[in-house]
Amino acid sequence: MKTFHRLALIPVTCLALIAPWSASAQGAYPNKPIRVIVPFAAGSTTDIIARAISDKMSQSMGQALVIDNRGGASGTIGQQAVATAAPDGYTIMIHSSSHTVSPSTFAKLPFDTLNDFAGVTPISSTPNVLVMSPTKNIKTLQELLTAARSKPGGMNFASAGQGSATHLNAEKFKLAAKIEATNIPFKGSSEAVTEVISGRVDYYFSPIAPVIGQIRSGQLVPLAVGSSKRASALPQVPTTAEAGVPGSEFNFWIGMMVPGKTPKDIVNRLNEEVVKALATAEVKERFVTLGADAWTMRPEQFDAYIRDEIKSNAVLVKAAGLSPAP
Repeated sequence: MKTFHRLALIPVTCLALIAPWSASAQGAYPNKPIRVIVPFAAGSTTDIIARAISDKMSQSMGQALVIDNRGGASGTIGQQAVATAAPDGYTIMIHSSSHTVSPSTFAKLPFDTLNDFAGVTPISSTPNVLVMSPTKNIKTLQELLTAARSKPGGMNFASAGQGSATHLNAEKFKLAAKIEATNIPFKGSSEAVTEVISGRVDYYFSPIAPVIGQIRSGQLVPLAVGSSKRASALPQVPTTAEAGVPGSEFNFWIGMMVPGKTPKDIVNRLNEEVVKALATAEVKERFVTLGADAWTMRPEQFDAYIRDEIKSNAVLVKAAGLSPAP
């Protein structure tokens, strides 16, 4: 009997040893650097915000968050890299509202936008600003509308790629304003801004960060912001609705996502770390210069928001008559 009792205790003893080891392993996240894929070029608003947040999260989490810029194809190259990554918390994505546009603007994607990603939280809501070169001699939104209507189809606008948030913002504006203009897509904001400054492209709904310096130096003229309220970085610039084009509002956001099967405890940990980073004085100050408003949700709320926005953007794409890219 004594022998039996000793043997019977062996599994219990093993479990007692294994249990604390498992808890320790789970609590060790992260124990190596985390790759942060940004589906746009360095210097874009998404990139700038990703770096500001990642720096603070690195300090808090005790591991480096390494930015990996994967620009091109309106963000879908970076999205694919995340969709196919191991769902272990060591690959995350900081993307924009373009994430919810691509299902409608591409005939076929190498990933499932709804199921291959899990939302962590939005990070910011950042208005786009409609800018033009001063060489165009247009100083107000109404002057732009007059010029566009005087030569239907004769104007063009820049975007950070077919189907990007900057593209959809411009398309929604076109529909509301009842004007015609042609989209000239670029790989990112830096190229688009260069072409608008040169005057080769007429206008651009740009995120504020890449153009705030050029606005202050007089290289670009801000006509309106595309959001429902004025931007804190450009308080003197009216919204497109205030300037006479109601129904043209477009919400440009930046948020964090992970591969779809990432464990919930890791998703929740990342959510908590983003919220913590946004509360720091350094990030708050940085957001002021970018004209960005901090914005967070719980992961399940963000997933629901993404689902709803995919549907609403599909309606917008159809109304704009956009043909999905192959």
